[in-house]
Amino acid sequence: MARLDQVITNIVDIFLEYADDEGKKHQLNKEELKKVLQKEIQSPELKQKINADDIEEAMEMLDKNHDGEVNFREFCRCISDLAKCYYHKKTGRGGKRSKGKEEGEED
Repeated sequence: MARLDQVITNIVDIFLEYADDEGKKHQLNKEELKKVLQKEIQSPELKQKINADDIEEAMEMLDKNHDGEVNFREFCRCISDLAKCYYHKKTGRGGKRSKGKEEGEED
């Protein structure tokens, strides 16, 4: 299997494995989300971005529709944000500049 195929299937498989544990099927409740974050994210840099120890904060950040659970779309946004953080770390990019301002331009 190609690398990107493997990444995509892993993301889906991980979500389904934890989402079907307890609570609503195909949704992550707080305990399921905590298990995912504790077991599936080991990199210290990524653990800093989303903290399993403060599950309330993680749920608030991920649960965009405020239903108390994380659906697959919300989970994918989380994975995408973590991938962006890792990309910025690897490339040394990541400092956001204000949109519409040229470098050196003041308010």
